[in-house]
Amino acid sequence: MSRISVRGFAVASATAVTTVGAVVGVASGSTLPAGDNIDAASAADTTTLADIPDGQQAQVASLTEQADTQAVQADAAAKKSAEESARIQAAKDAKTKKEAADEAVAKAKEAAKKRDEEKKQAASRSSVRDASSFSSQGSYSAAQVQAMARQMMPSDQFQCFSNIVSHESGWNYKAVNAGSGAYGLVQALPGSKMASAGADWQTNPATQIKWGLNYMNSRYQSPCGAWSFWQANSWY
Repeated sequence: MSRISVRGFAVASATAVTTVGAVVGVASGSTLPAGDNIDAASAADTTTLADIPDGQQAQVASLTEQADTQAVQADAAAKKSAEESARIQAAKDAKTKKEAADEAVAKAKEAAKKRDEEKKQAASRSSVRDASSFSSQGSYSAAQVQAMARQMMPSDQFQCFSNIVSHESGWNYKAVNAGSGAYGLVQALPGSKMASAGADWQTNPATQIKWGLNYMNSRYQSPCGAWSFWQANSWY
């Protein structure tokens, strides 16, 4: 017959220990002396299937089979749990990598857009003409003055500048406010302030435009900044 350690049953199942202990007691017909220091587990290790009565052997074999089955099931459950954890972690890692890649693409697009905008602004600035580049003439139509203004500022600022001039003077470079004495396209007050841009400030719209641009840029950062203030206050 096979030799089977009862200690193995004890590790696999608490129920097995109890049952096998009872079987061993039946098989031996006696108990250990009170003063004997023999380890119970060691004594169990020496018990074999041959020492167990025939009527109890089937029960012991069944307990052993149950313990083995439980061990296999536990191993399978642990493996499944580990695989599921690995799958979840892999999904999280993939999501994190995708989010990082999407963010990098978005930043690259934003940087490219900013570079393109800067290039456009640089190109616009490089094409701006100074007031001194225009030939002086006796008089100017509103259309001529507007054409000059377009050439003296970045294209994205002209409409804001035009909005202010349209409200202030209607593009009349000789406009005078009867009440305050404000003068010219941008209604400088007093008009003599525009002398800082050129001695011909009274007759040359280019000089007035130059002064008006300098004023708007220094006080409101740009003509569009000045227009935003004008909309809120009806003056600038």
